[in-house]
Amino acid sequence: MTTACAAGIDAGKSYLDVGLAPSRRHFRVANKREGIEHIVDRLHEAGIAKVVLEAIGPYAQPLVTRLVAAGFEVGVVNPRRIKAFREAEGRTAKTDRLDAALIARFAVKMIDALRPVPSADQQLLKAIATRRRQLVEMIAMEKTRLKQCVEPFLCESHRMTIATLTTERRRIEADLEGRLAADPKQLRQRAILQSLPGFGAAVSTTLITDMPELGTLDRRAAASLAGVAPHPSQSGTGPSRNEIAGGRPCVRTAVYMAALSAIRCDRRFKAEYQAMREAGKPAKVAIIAIARKLIVLANALLKSDALYDPKHDGAIHAP
Repeated sequence: MTTACAAGIDAGKSYLDVGLAPSRRHFRVANKREGIEHIVDRLHEAGIAKVVLEAIGPYAQPLVTRLVAAGFEVGVVNPRRIKAFREAEGRTAKTDRLDAALIARFAVKMIDALRPVPSADQQLLKAIATRRRQLVEMIAMEKTRLKQCVEPFLCESHRMTIATLTTERRRIEADLEGRLAADPKQLRQRAILQSLPGFGAAVSTTLITDMPELGTLDRRAAASLAGVAPHPSQSGTGPSRNEIAGGRPCVRTAVYMAALSAIRCDRRFKAEYQAMREAGKPAKVAIIAIARKLIVLANALLKSDALYDPKHDGAIHAP
């Protein structure tokens, strides 16, 4: 057992750099199965229980999965927090080795760095949902190009591409729908979410796949993670401004669209929106306020396993 109590790992395509704190030890392995097993063995030998990595892409996913299976406490942290920690230490040098040591020191100092790592099934659902969004975006881009095209041969190429992408999108959607339908818990979550005004199949699926923490958070954390929480910015005698920032962009887009639908279709939310507009609130501010109310309500409904009840001014009732 060494004096080290945390590990930081800088993950790259080819290599994994591991730093230990406070012992300042370092080692590098290839980002392959053998290298990952070597990391697990070395960390066990060093008495490490806490491991932190940056959330920077897919290169670290096999390692994270293996570390969780091996019983380590694993934290996947927003790179902006690591960058801010480097600046707080007054450091400017940046290499893979230095980054690993920095992440290890961050893991020691920031006791809140750990968050539950999504299960393998949740990660797969999120990947499939991400692929669906990519296909939707590509179809939209091809349709825009088709509108600008005048050459018949190229127009036909755009149409064929749109048809191919549409077929693939439907295949991905069918697979995602089948996986969600096979899980009774997720079926119940979708039923709860779709009981809310503006929450259709697309919005509810986005929340389930990209915000699996929903239903386990407090109201402020839920709004912040969805990217619709107001963050104050004020200094000295200057006026205070509240702006939304951070969160998960795909979730924010989904609840924003849900808010637009709720404003049009639900009497209660339409009245709240109109009241804010009459009070001088800009349209987007009022829409975000409705979106925040919806995500907070969705979090409460999932937490209590209850459906939305519009007959009681938005109260909830047990199933």
